[in-house]
Amino acid sequence: MTAVPPLYLIADRQACAGRPLLDVVRAATAAGVRWVQYREKALTRRARYDEALRLRALTREAGAALIINDELDLAAAVEADGLHLGQEDLPLPVARRWLGAGRVIGVSTHTIDEARRAIDEGADYIAVGPIFATTTKAVRPPIGCDAIRRVLALTGVPLVAIGGITPGNVGEVIRAGAAGAAVISALCGAADVSAAVAAFHRSIAQARATVDERA
Repeated sequence: MTAVPPLYLIADRQACAGRPLLDVVRAATAAGVRWVQYREKALTRRARYDEALRLRALTREAGAALIINDELDLAAAVEADGLHLGQEDLPLPVARRWLGAGRVIGVSTHTIDEARRAIDEGADYIAVGPIFATTTKAVRPPIGCDAIRRVLALTGVPLVAIGGITPGNVGEVIRAGAAGAAVISALCGAADVSAAVAAFHRSIAQARATVDERA
């Protein structure tokens, strides 16, 4: 696995404005997205497996990594590059034992205590959020970029910011120290996915240049 990339697509069918999920992922990876997380709750297990297999082939061809959300068995079955766990999923040490040491495991965190536990259990990266207001999973209030700084004070484990991130505000999370941004609606729902990826990459590059100047 390569290092956490600056832009991480969470592929969610509900955010794709009626377009086929694979078409969105194909456009995103062609434009330079190098990590794709497959998150699907509505399909049957067999349908999820079939779609994940197609995504596995697509990402391999594009030179991108495939991460499976929540489902350890699905990640193993399609030989995904990794697994992403939520707070109510299997404990990370259990998932690691079954998935093996060669694949990445990330964990969603919303508080300092959750981040500390994920770090202690050996997460390869942690996702922190929601940073900004979002309608994709509107179950928690936004915690802001200060949360990124507080979590980074705990460890050097790569941090991915998530929640309401757009090309207009992604620079804030990069300047706060995030290794990357996980994006759902702003890519899956974009009228032009390739143009949206390019806009994100420009904003990230500008923010990193500012950080380098300050260093």
